[in-house]
Parts: sequence; C-alpha cells; structure tokens
Amino acid sequence: MLVVISPAKTLDFESTTPTTQFTQCELLDESLLLIKQCQQLSMQDIASLMKVSDKIAGLNVARFTQWSQPFSLNNAKQAIFAFQGDVYTGFDINSLPKKVLDYAQTHLRILSGLYGVLKPLDLMQAYRLEMGTRLKNERGTNLYQFWGEIITATLNKTLKDQETKQLINLASNEYFKSVNQKTLNAQIITPIFKDQKNGKYKIISFYAKKARGLMARYIMENKVKNIDQLKAFDANGYYFVEGASNSTTLMFYRNEI
Repeated sequence: MLVVISPAKTLDFESTTPTTQFTQCELLDESLLLIKQCQQLSMQDIASLMKVSDKIAGLNVARFTQWSQPFSLNNAKQAIFAFQGDVYTGFDINSLPKKVLDYAQTHLRILSGLYGVLKPLDLMQAYRLEMGTRLKNERGTNLYQFWGEIITATLNKTLKDQETKQLINLASNEYFKSVNQKTLNAQIITPIFKDQKNGKYKIISFYAKKARGLMARYIMENKVKNIDQLKAFDANGYYFVEGASNSTTLMFYRNEI
C-alpha cells in the first residue's frame, strides 16, 4: 500500500533527529519556480494571500528569501521530523524503530504545496505555502493549477515501482484535491474517523487528524498489505464500522469516554 498524508503549519527545525540519513525531493526544480514567485511578494502581500498576521508574514518573507540550494543537513531537515501538528503527534515518528522508518520511506508520502510530494527522509527547508493558496504563477492562479498532473504522475511512478494498486488517503481534502483521481492508477481508500459526542458520532478535527497519524503509523509498523488488515486498526479506542463503510470509505468510530 501507498499512504499519503498532509504536511503541517507548525515546524520544528531546532531539535535534533535520530538519524542522519536523508534523500532529496525529486521535484525541487518545480519548488524553485514557486520560490522565485514567492520571493517577489511583500510582507503585506503574504499577510493578505495567506490570511496571517504581519509577524507570521514577516517570518515567511525571511524563509522565502533564505531558501537556497543545495539542501544539506546544515540548512535543511528531513520532512518527517520537520513537520509538527496533530497528524505527526499521532505518528510519533521519534519513537519509530529504524526498520519501520525505512519501510515508511518506501510506503509513505507527504503532499506539499511547495514540494509537491515528499518522501519521509527528503530534506526540506522551512516554509508555509498551503495547497489551497491562491498564488498566481506561470501555470495559473493557484497551486492546483501549478502542480497540474505532476503530483499524480509522481504517485503513479511510486505505485508502479511498488507494484501496488491501493492508495490509502490519510490527507486532508485540501491536499488530496491536488491528486487527479481519474488518472491515478490505484484504488483509493479513504479512512474516516468519527468521535462520539452527546450521543452522536461526528468528525472532530483535532481527534481526526491525530487518528490519521495513528493509522499511518499502524500501517508502517504492521506492513499492512490488504483492506482486512486495515479494518483491524484499533488504536486509541477506534473500531471499524462495517455498516457505515463502503468500497472506497472505511469508517471508524470511537465511543465517548
């Protein structure tokens, strides 16, 4: 199986990583085109475009200005260790054994507004550029138009190399929209996580994001190869609900504590 997850706004470029292994993102030439576009933006432009405070806008002006190649461990960090947030809290990457991290390097991908598709150990420099950003560029008026079929083609190559026909979508809607489902050469399975609140089951963003990370870890640790194994996921009290699922959506509930 190939698993895709979203990046995170919160980054950690201060703490050390448990490995010095790294790889390079294969789409850096595309990233450079976007960086050149972003380097033309003022702090006010970024604040308006990203709907952020002047402080955060100023931080991103500095990030875009300082972005430079080649990437090394001196100026960049492996993506899986750089991203923080609810999904990555659930994944708890720092506690993964090396053999599981090696498996994730092959079977896990992170969708990114700036880098397109990242392998876990791909080096990246700090940035904020969400996939839904309406950034005018040479290919259109937003990042979906910029990436076009590039992200889908990259995933198709990985699927072919793995000889797999199943992609597990643990990314947000914003990021998975960058994938052309019609031309992706795989069956797409999307797990949904609902928590019970006041007697009803609903998607609660914080818990759902963490659950995506928990499931990504479960798949990597157990080297899950089929849907039946995926249905057995039971971390943190979640359980599979057959009656609420179908051929493309797997529903997981968690009862109110």
